[in-house]
Amino acid sequence: MKPEIAARASDAAGFVFDMDGTIALGDRDSGGHKALPHAIELLETLKRRGTPFVVFTNGTAKPPAAYAASLRKAGFPVEDRQMLTPSSSAADWLVRGGIERVRVLGNEGCAAPLVEAGLDVVAPGAEAEGVEAVYTGWFREFTFPDLEASCQSLWDGARLVTASHVPFFATANGRGIGSSYAINAMLTAMTGKRPRVLGKPSRTALDTALGVMGLPKRAVKQIVVVGDDPALEMRMANSAGALSIGMATGIMAGDAELPERDRPAALLSDLSPLLEALA
Repeated sequence: MKPEIAARASDAAGFVFDMDGTIALGDRDSGGHKALPHAIELLETLKRRGTPFVVFTNGTAKPPAAYAASLRKAGFPVEDRQMLTPSSSAADWLVRGGIERVRVLGNEGCAAPLVEAGLDVVAPGAEAEGVEAVYTGWFREFTFPDLEASCQSLWDGARLVTASHVPFFATANGRGIGSSYAINAMLTAMTGKRPRVLGKPSRTALDTALGVMGLPKRAVKQIVVVGDDPALEMRMANSAGALSIGMATGIMAGDAELPERDRPAALLSDLSPLLEALA
């Protein structure tokens, strides 16, 4: 890591970490997690320094608190409030936009932050009128009746929003397929509506992370985003002026062929250089 990058990381106002492929690896079914080298020590160092951080996974298979519990079981010093999913930022965006009734194509974990925010959540295949948005997330139980109900809501004027629109994520067993990507493809093909991403790499997601860390939006250029996906964490950081640290421990093997917007300021094979910068 170049000295100027290390200095910027050391002076950072806060850190946003991806989970799978960055600090831990889970299985394709979003089960337990195993810490990657130096990850636990890195988060413990930030905690001792008093530097705020959040872990922002792009998965919605579980509520944020369940992911936090899984990380704590693996040894990470992560509190429930420090764990975010795309449903966390989706709930913020929907509430701010005055949207009240949402059809959620996802399981209970996907819907949980929306329910907690007081939104009227409609089940995937339920008959319902007045649906204002269709929100897609982790949903491998997707059925044809769910497709029909969702298309009807969209034809009736609902907006299409999504947790994620990337085809793959990193697991201990290789690449996992993002279910929302496949569902979005079907809905777009049937209705012509394209999904608005409310998870990473959206600014909505980054602003939600800043708020949880207690930082103003203007502090975005003083934070560090660490992740393994160039189209998610790197694009989110670069578009906002944050420091992007890429990890080759997930789906990103190199940055030579990446477009500028997805290229990390530093690409690491493990977290030790970042730990050394903080120490």
